[in-house]
Amino acid sequence: MSRIGKQPVQIPDGVEVKLEGRHFWAKGPLGQFGRDLPAGVEVRIEKDQILVLPPARPKETTAMQGLSRSLIFNVVNGVANGYQKDLDMEGVGYRAFVKGSVLELMVGFSNPVQFPIPDAVTAEVDKNNRISIKGVDKEKVGQVAADIRAIRPPEPYKGKGIRYAGERIKRKAGKAGIT
Repeated sequence: MSRIGKQPVQIPDGVEVKLEGRHFWAKGPLGQFGRDLPAGVEVRIEKDQILVLPPARPKETTAMQGLSRSLIFNVVNGVANGYQKDLDMEGVGYRAFVKGSVLELMVGFSNPVQFPIPDAVTAEVDKNNRISIKGVDKEKVGQVAADIRAIRPPEPYKGKGIRYAGERIKRKAGKAGIT
């Protein structure tokens, strides 16, 4: 039995949910979002909570109960509160700008890097070096943030690059000169 799967998902005020076959939908103040659920798990929607019941064949689909509950929680929380990832840029001359649906990054290459922002997320830049990625889909927000970080990951000697807010980089000692 899954410990996470047993817990009910509370439906916040202002959020509507519905289940159509294996597809779960939620509509809230930040938008509408849906997700396909794995087969083998029964989902029951009551007035203010969602229950994920254990599978009929526990040996084959036991892990799907916890997974389904987590997917449902992420959808409901996304339309109610949204998700956000912050990235910090560190380096001389490192800047970012949002131009329409393109994030332009100046991160030490000879030309600025053009990163197209997907429709499901929004990007904001504060003080030219803090990028905020916001959206309803937790997976999409995390993937976009990871893709931006991969453009210029932080290096261990000077710490220059794009990192998650609050991320600590293990620093290495540079080459020791002979004196």
